[in-house]
Amino acid sequence: MLKRISDNRDFGKFLLELILWSFCTITAFILRFDGNIYGIGTLIFQTTAILFVLRMFAIYWFGTFRQSWRNTGFRDLVALLKSVSFVSLLFLLAVFFLRPQTIIPFSIPLIDFFLSLFVLSGVRVITRYYLVYQKPKANSSKQDYRVLIAGAGESGNMAAREMFRHPQAGMIPVAFLDDDKTKQGQKFLGLPVAGSIADMQKAVRKYNVDEILIAMPSESGEVIRRVVNYASNTKKKFRIIPSIYDLISGKVSINQIRNVDVEDLLRRKPVQLETTNIRRYIENRVILVTGAGGSIGSEIVRQLARYNPKNVILFGRGENSIHQLVNEIESFIPELRYDIQIGDVRDYQTLERVFREFHPDVVFHAAAHKHVPLMETNPEQAILNNVEGTRNLVDLSIENNVQYFVNISTDKAVNPTSVMGASKRISEQIIQHGAARAGNGEVFVSVRFGNVLGSRGSVVPKFKEQIKNGGPISITHPDMIRYFMTIPEASQLVLQAGALNMNGSIFVLDMGEPVNIEKMARDLITLSGLEPDKDIKIEYTGIRPGEKLFEELLTAEEGTVVTRHKKIYVSRAMDLTGNLPEKLDQIIYTAKNGNRQDIKSAIKLLVPTYHFTEAEAEAEALDFDSSN
Repeated sequence: MLKRISDNRDFGKFLLELILWSFCTITAFILRFDGNIYGIGTLIFQTTAILFVLRMFAIYWFGTFRQSWRNTGFRDLVALLKSVSFVSLLFLLAVFFLRPQTIIPFSIPLIDFFLSLFVLSGVRVITRYYLVYQKPKANSSKQDYRVLIAGAGESGNMAAREMFRHPQAGMIPVAFLDDDKTKQGQKFLGLPVAGSIADMQKAVRKYNVDEILIAMPSESGEVIRRVVNYASNTKKKFRIIPSIYDLISGKVSINQIRNVDVEDLLRRKPVQLETTNIRRYIENRVILVTGAGGSIGSEIVRQLARYNPKNVILFGRGENSIHQLVNEIESFIPELRYDIQIGDVRDYQTLERVFREFHPDVVFHAAAHKHVPLMETNPEQAILNNVEGTRNLVDLSIENNVQYFVNISTDKAVNPTSVMGASKRISEQIIQHGAARAGNGEVFVSVRFGNVLGSRGSVVPKFKEQIKNGGPISITHPDMIRYFMTIPEASQLVLQAGALNMNGSIFVLDMGEPVNIEKMARDLITLSGLEPDKDIKIEYTGIRPGEKLFEELLTAEEGTVVTRHKKIYVSRAMDLTGNLPEKLDQIIYTAKNGNRQDIKSAIKLLVPTYHFTEAEAEAEALDFDSSN
């Protein structure tokens, strides 16, 4: 036993705990007999020696010597309580059964119990307090940043605790701010709540703050914008803890702290999900995610981790993006079980092998060509990837009795004026046709949404690049508005849509309030530490032919009705195109062999609402990128 303890480098703690515990027994005798222990020294020695042996086994059995005193928590104290209670109970029973041979009073085991518990837990708490809170302050150098935390809730406290635990990060928390009046004037982790958010300027001066950390992952973008305004006025550096959507583990760590981004200013209150229903169709199931390396596909994978899937098949043709996702999984969600399959949804044989090998229960189809201008000049690729690829997946899913199939679509499938939008409308028809062929209880649905912040090719990276180059930022009109949604929110609602069990439906996500594009550009400039109109100019290029100032949110050719989830609507679907399989064969054949003008004519047969003019194509090709 001692050899194993020595090997674990815990012998010092083992020995110290034994010594302290033994002194508690001696002290119990001294207290009970008011210091008059002459004549019972031998009894004290014998009792302490017997308990010494018992305590050796208790410490080893309950593993208290392995505990990190620096990180002492509730579970550690519970283990200590079990260990002390075990020995004290044996001591009490021995005193009871050895009477009248022994003169040890019953009060000795009781005093010994409370004293041992107090001393052994106390030494842990004091050690933790010193190592975590006091030593970092004493060792702080000029390179350390004094951090004011905006938000004294659970996330703010976790952030402060992480800073104390990792002094090498150079972040020393000095105080909290919180609008909750019940917290103001209190102390958390030894740090004062120095006032409300409006008191930020005063707190920065009082505590000589170098940096402000916004710790409000559940708050809306409106609240974050207010806090950012106060932080900007202090002229100090400020950063943020990611939104609740991004905290997959639910815990805050130092390496998650990042600069404030425009997504933080536009975030909405966390969506209330039917987690029980989502878990019902995800937990212990094999999940296939196509386009797993893309913006939406990768976020679906992250969100799936919450629901304990049996295995997640990461399918995609971009090996670099898949590799990047795998690195993230290994670092942040190592409990997620996954397999990697590099392939193309157009390759039927590859997909067939994947279905045969892994037998997926659920499919999330996020693989698609999405860039409008590129698909206008390469329409055959839009058809082969978005149409043929979807048909391959649906056919194999029906053949292999997939229970749930969720297709990621776009608002540009509504009254499409581009090849990309039309190809996604055809893919929706394929899903509807598959739903009609599906077995009892199987669900095939599509989910439409609009612009997603941060997706590849979207307006935010474009503006950031223009700022990086010194400007100007180009905007078509000062009154231009668009609807946006963050990637995590969209992905969560995609999972929710699958749980609604409405086979054959086309769901439409609530995109929230419209965003003024000029205001977004100005926010980005400010968050970059620059001043709009002074450091970075804004230029207006004028409205392009066919372009709208006010985007109609998912203009409904079928109309929409609400589902049981207030953020998800369902379209009143029109009848499917007649002879759909034959027309699909024709358009795929045309894409492989015909000229590009023939492709657009073939699209018209499948999507009667497809309206193509040069002006409309130019406008939509230059518009903001669609969601997935």
